Amino acid sequence: MVYIVGAGPGAEDLITVRGFKLLQQADLVIYAGSLVNPSLLKETKEGCRILNSAKMTLEEVMEEIKHGEENGLTTVRLHTGDPCLYGAIREQMDHMDSMQIPYEICPGVSSFCGAAAALEMEYTLPGISQSVIITRMEGRTAVPERERIRKLAAHKATMVIFLSAGMLKELEEELLSGGYNKDTPAAIVYKATWPEEKLFRCKLGELSETGRQERISKTALIIVGDTAAQKGYERSKLYHPQFETGFRNKKD
Repeated sequence: MVYIVGAGPGAEDLITVRGFKLLQQADLVIYAGSLVNPSLLKETKEGCRILNSAKMTLEEVMEEIKHGEENGLTTVRLHTGDPCLYGAIREQMDHMDSMQIPYEICPGVSSFCGAAAALEMEYTLPGISQSVIITRMEGRTAVPERERIRKLAAHKATMVIFLSAGMLKELEEELLSGGYNKDTPAAIVYKATWPEEKLFRCKLGELSETGRQERISKTALIIVGDTAAQKGYERSKLYHPQFETGFRNKKD
C-alpha cells in the first residue's frame, strides 16, 4: 500500500495525526528533498528505508514504489504542505493506476495556511476580499495564458503566490500591470512555520527591493492584496446579534 502524505508547511508538529501515524508505520519513505523538514524522518521505525526524491526522476521513484509493493512494504510518499498544490502527484497516481498499486492520500497543512498564521491574518475579510487566488509566476513550468499573473491581478482579490521568490521584479511588474496599485499591502513569508521563518511586510511597489535587501530568492510565499493590511473590514454577519442562523435567533 502506498500513502501520499502531506508533511505540512515545515514545523514538525504540523503534520496531521494521521500522517504522523502513517510515517511511523512505513517500511519505505520517499520524501521531497529539502522541502520536507528532515526532523520528521526521525519518527520512522528502525529499518525503514528512506529515499530523497530530489535526487530521483519520476521513473526512479515509481520503480522504488513498485519494488516496495512487490515485497509487501508500506510506502509513504512524503510531500511538503498539502500534496494537492504543486505536488506533481497526478502523474504518480496515474503510474500506480497502470501498475494496479493501491494508494491513498493523506492531506496536509499547506504553507499558505502557515503563512497566514505567521502574519496573523485572515485572507477573507468581509468588505475587502472574499476570494483567495493561489497561483505562481511562469518559470520552467508554463502557466496557461488565461492564468497569467496580470490577468488574475485584475480581480484585486487576495493573492498567494507560490514558487516565485526568485522573480520578484517580474512579479511586481505583472501585478502592477494587472491592476493593483503600488501602495497595495504585500508580504513575503520565508519558510513559513520553520524555525528560520522570516516575515517582511511592505507595499507592492517595494516588493522586489524588499526581497533584494533581505536576500530572499527561494522558499518564500508572496501575499498581495488589501487583506494583507488587516484593516477597514466589515464585521462578520455570522456573529452579529441581528443575524439569525439555524442555531441562534436575532437579539435586540
